Amino acid sequence: MAESQEKEQPRRRQARGERRIAQLLEAAASVFCTTGFTAASTNAIAREAGVSPGTLYQFFPNKEAIAIELGDRLMHKMRDTYGEALAPVDPATPLEEAVGAAVDRFIAFNCDHPVFFTLMHGPDIPGHITEEHDALHATLHARIEGLLSSLLPDAPPADLSRIAHMCLGLYKAGLELVLGHEGAERDAYVRELKNVLIRYLEPLVGDRLGSLEGSDTGATTTL
Repeated sequence: MAESQEKEQPRRRQARGERRIAQLLEAAASVFCTTGFTAASTNAIAREAGVSPGTLYQFFPNKEAIAIELGDRLMHKMRDTYGEALAPVDPATPLEEAVGAAVDRFIAFNCDHPVFFTLMHGPDIPGHITEEHDALHATLHARIEGLLSSLLPDAPPADLSRIAHMCLGLYKAGLELVLGHEGAERDAYVRELKNVLIRYLEPLVGDRLGSLEGSDTGATTTL
């Protein structure tokens, strides 16, 4: 009985520690979104979390460490998001529907986690986050390039790479506008972003998506 209680106590302390870390990360996300990373302070984060600075320092030595932990967790979620957003779809799916579904998933993630954009694109962010973001960007570019290769099998690799960069660049530019607005105006910018991507891809992809003949073959593609 005593041995069981001794084992239970570390587990409880660990659970309390995880809850406290989650509380601090949530507070940091709010502060970073409000002030930006550079102007944020550990005192402001502790105040937002409703704890003393000493409590914060039990878990994080500085705001850089907080940002890195927050960024790592969000990038893990982002990888799950683009895995779903760029999952295989039936070739009979119209281009508008395929693009719209992918954009909706990415926009939803960024709207649910606005601090992700702040950390990934703000000035003076920790070098570790910059490196992780560059790796994430490279992986996402490769996924887009891969799906384009299935839609444009005769395109030279340099063209596929360029088109993938354009798609990613158009999305990132549109994302900043989307996050800068709320409500109906945000929805309007989402529609505009989808329109831009669809009109860019439509003459390139042609009828390779939305083709009933393609669906009869049982083939799949991704977008």
